[in-house]
Amino acid sequence: MFWLLHLLFSFLSSFFFAVIFDAPKRLFVSAGIVGSCGWMVFEVLNYHYSMNAIYASMFGSLILGIVSHLMARFHKEPVIIFMVPGIIPLVPGGVAFDATKNLIILNYGKAMNLMFEVTLVAGAIAVGLLFADQLSKFLISKPKRKSHDKRPV
Repeated sequence: MFWLLHLLFSFLSSFFFAVIFDAPKRLFVSAGIVGSCGWMVFEVLNYHYSMNAIYASMFGSLILGIVSHLMARFHKEPVIIFMVPGIIPLVPGGVAFDATKNLIILNYGKAMNLMFEVTLVAGAIAVGLLFADQLSKFLISKPKRKSHDKRPV
């Protein structure tokens, strides 16, 4: 039941952020699928395999980026329509809130540790999306024909 609820809520958060992001209506479900794929990879690695949240976020965003590129190719739409709603479940908003709360109650040591964790997770998400973009250029993109090559493709 735990996994099913995580799948459902990650799908819904990406789905409704696609609504807020004003994506085309036919892409709402695909954006939700992308977000739930990334979040489920994070959940499996973080809780089932006890991987650190920083590394799990990187691998989750890597899978999210690859699935985003596949959806963009399938729907013939820009990849950003799938990537932006997809990263919403991975963003460490709760940890950032705890860091701000500890900063306000003058618990500077814990606030600094939490802000450092937020920064590392955000950087890991960016690195995962960067790697996914580079992998998609090699694996998903069609090879370009040279202008002097007259053979049919």
